[in-house]
Amino acid sequence: NEGNEYFREKDYRRAVVAYSEALKKNCEDPELKAVLHTNRGAAQFYLGNYRSALNDAIQAKKLKPAHLKAIIRGALCHMELKNFSEAIAWCEEGLRIDSKEKKLVEVRAKADKLKGRELEGTLLEIRADFSTRWHGRAVMGIDLLCERNIKLVLEPSNEEEEISDGLAELSIDGFHSDNATGAKVHLDADGNLNWPVLFLYPEHEQTDFIAAFHENSRFIDHLMVMFAELPPWDLERKYLPSNIELYFEDEERAEMYKLNPEHTLLQVLQHQRYFVKAGTPTVLAFVKHSPFSKKYFSGKTVHRL
Repeated sequence: NEGNEYFREKDYRRAVVAYSEALKKNCEDPELKAVLHTNRGAAQFYLGNYRSALNDAIQAKKLKPAHLKAIIRGALCHMELKNFSEAIAWCEEGLRIDSKEKKLVEVRAKADKLKGRELEGTLLEIRADFSTRWHGRAVMGIDLLCERNIKLVLEPSNEEEEISDGLAELSIDGFHSDNATGAKVHLDADGNLNWPVLFLYPEHEQTDFIAAFHENSRFIDHLMVMFAELPPWDLERKYLPSNIELYFEDEERAEMYKLNPEHTLLQVLQHQRYFVKAGTPTVLAFVKHSPFSKKYFSGKTVHRL
């Protein structure tokens, strides 16, 4: 009930925490557990945490295979993650339950269209549109970064695409992030930037992706939400918000910088040695004093922000 109240107020972070607390009670009622996972997935979705939302949809579907809300949420998550084949599969599964479900029909059609789009056609469209429609907005994007003292590094995939794709990294709505999800930084109504941010966990070769990390949000706030419930790969149950250390790497100098989790994303991006690559800030997460982290940092120069 507390989670539902937060959800109605659009306080999705607190809703996630409330639903997570409920799930920790290990209720024996599979129907209720399915609802909790579905509701938490919806809150995660609105926060832009599509992978976490998808995980909840998967859990809800395991508990209640015919749960249409979970299936719709899973399909929408796959769409946001650009997993069009998976989105189609989820839609077909749901349509076998209810062939007239409007949302699934719409998502299925959209996924078909996007899956069939040729990469070459997209590149031609970018080349044709850049000089006439994107140039002014790209300059505006560069100005926004300069005002904030943020350094962006564009990394075209090959020499042939250096002009068409490299310049077009700064797109109409922001700075296009050519990553697996297609998420990109955007300017909100209050004039603040919201970035796609990638969290790497080297010890377990796992990742987390936040599609819209507000530049004035603190890292600790996101950690509290991300680890309100321990991830399934943390078998030793050691990835607690208070037990996690965050770093970024200066590849040019082969040095590491330890972040203060109380700092905002903007404070970190403004560091003189932080370079945003391909439009996606990246941080590495380790467990304090773990054998892996000690070995990882052995012989490396580490600075503290």
